Amino acid sequence: MTWHLFGNILTNYGTAANNRGENEGNITTLQKILWQGEVHTTVSAEAIRWALRYYWQTCGDHQVNRQWDDDKNDNIWQNAAFDDKLYIDDDVLGFMRADAAKAEASDSQETETGDKKKKKAAPKGTTTAKRGVLEVTRAVSTIPYAGDVTFNATSGQKGRTSLYGTEVHATRYQYGFSLTPDRLKDKSRIQAVLDGLISIGGVAGNHSRFLYDFSPDSIVLRWTNDFSPRLLYCFTEDEGEISAPNLLRRIESEDIDPNELWIAGAILDTEVGKELEDKGVNAFKGIKAAVESLQQTIKRDLL
Repeated sequence: MTWHLFGNILTNYGTAANNRGENEGNITTLQKILWQGEVHTTVSAEAIRWALRYYWQTCGDHQVNRQWDDDKNDNIWQNAAFDDKLYIDDDVLGFMRADAAKAEASDSQETETGDKKKKKAAPKGTTTAKRGVLEVTRAVSTIPYAGDVTFNATSGQKGRTSLYGTEVHATRYQYGFSLTPDRLKDKSRIQAVLDGLISIGGVAGNHSRFLYDFSPDSIVLRWTNDFSPRLLYCFTEDEGEISAPNLLRRIESEDIDPNELWIAGAILDTEVGKELEDKGVNAFKGIKAAVESLQQTIKRDLL
């Protein structure tokens, strides 16, 4: 029997801006997608994974292969050959290195007797790779992007003034994740994944001038033998009110066993939250308390 961990996270409300420093002309843009017929801002799964790795690096409890160096402003590999037994990020997030062929193929050449030498086969490059065990969806804003832009000016040399603008979105983001501990070299690292996902801070809209808190304001976790998550993007927002009607529908239709769910945070203060509690989910006011409870269950089931 294989266990799977699924989750859907709703962040705190904040102002996202300068996501990854992309720009169009003198406007620094946010990434966007068409979501349910309207334009929403979005944050890549890779940005979330980077923030998780940085949390592991800075918390000091785990060895991380790909480390961020503030002085060099770059990622530094500790072991270019990778080691998923030693390094948590190699095990959980996977890796890939593609090496080009070291020699070029030679053309056929004619000898002095008129014979042609056999053409050497073209050498092949090599790839060292491991698929990441932790899968993360792209984060999507809970409300559409209205097109807010702030305009600023900075003075340059010889009295020149540069004008620039920054797209800003006041919103929450939600994203989901999946992890099957049997695929890890060290199954206990599932605990570190949970610790990290509820503790990461800066992910979206970060620049030296901006901060966006990406820690959960509400969270839904599912520990199950079911192969499918059935809860991704379950949060909705309407005029500032958070809800999760699709999650409730899944429970009522018996697609999800409520005993498999750990739900915490602001969602429990809503009408749908009270209905979820009545259905028998594991409900907690605090995010950390919910995760600690689930971690005990995981530890018991993986023994």
